Amino acid sequence: MLKRLGRLFVIKTRFEACIIIYALALGALARGEDYLAAYPGFPGYLLSAATTGAVFLAGAKLMEATRPDTGRRRRKSDIQAQ
Repeated sequence: MLKRLGRLFVIKTRFEACIIIYALALGALARGEDYLAAYPGFPGYLLSAATTGAVFLAGAKLMEATRPDTGRRRRKSDIQAQ
């Protein structure tokens, strides 16, 4: 039963990854607005940019992890890792 429940939390497709990235972006924007209200000026803009930047990094990692394996690699380091 726990195994079946655990499968709900596995990201299998790129569509699921996009949904999660969208949810992360909404949360980051809400937090960025809070930072802008709490820290007016440059510090607020810097913290707001950091939250959206974290979404870009997490989104890139999710998209890379759900990429279908076609056997072709973009970098030599991908081939050496196998």
